[in-house]
Amino acid sequence: MKRIPICKASDIPANGMKSYDTALGVKVLIANAGDAYYGYQGMCPHQDVCLDEGFFDGATLTCHQHLWQWDITTGEAVGLAEAPLERFVIEHEGGELFVLQSSALKVSELFKGASDAAIARLDALARRETQQSLATLYDVDDPADDVWVLESGRVEFIIGRGERTSPAGFMLRKGEVFGWAALLENHPKRIARAACAETSTLLRLKGEDVLRVLADDPGSGYLVMRQLSSLITKHLWSQGGK
Repeated sequence: MKRIPICKASDIPANGMKSYDTALGVKVLIANAGDAYYGYQGMCPHQDVCLDEGFFDGATLTCHQHLWQWDITTGEAVGLAEAPLERFVIEHEGGELFVLQSSALKVSELFKGASDAAIARLDALARRETQQSLATLYDVDDPADDVWVLESGRVEFIIGRGERTSPAGFMLRKGEVFGWAALLENHPKRIARAACAETSTLLRLKGEDVLRVLADDPGSGYLVMRQLSSLITKHLWSQGGK
């Protein structure tokens, strides 16, 4: 787990907050509540608004744009907010604050519960990419060779071609996996376009590499494939309900 210095603890006022551009390639918001420090994504997951321009009462963070709110101790959505905040682990040592960077694979709904050895192998095989806003990650009919894991940012999915397109949702949370068709037999082609809605950092894994690691660790492989089945079922159910 990489530790990155971010600021002095004294730079954050009591029951206050500040955001910083970090070596992670993302803006991180640091908030002080009592004796504790919390770190979250610096941009609102709803729109590209800096959260430090909002309101913080020591317990609840409010974005000034559309009044989305979050519990500062957990990052969970409160009231109108429809998505939680990505949380960063903060260490306080010698008057300095540090951000701890953990792999998105550890919090991924797909890889949750896999052995530490399997996660370490996957993390070593992954390519970490930072893509700019509007960058296309893949398009309709592209070969489904890679699995993507969101580390930070926001990815939008669009179905259709040319002028006949419609949005098909967003990925907002660290650890969310998409492009999982690369783990299916016969590698079907893409049925949607995936594009970054803002500057985003992602892990990119070859589907065949993931399957090889899982084959070498049957316990993790069984667990991940069960979770993949659940993700596909959830996706099909949500699409059918629209």
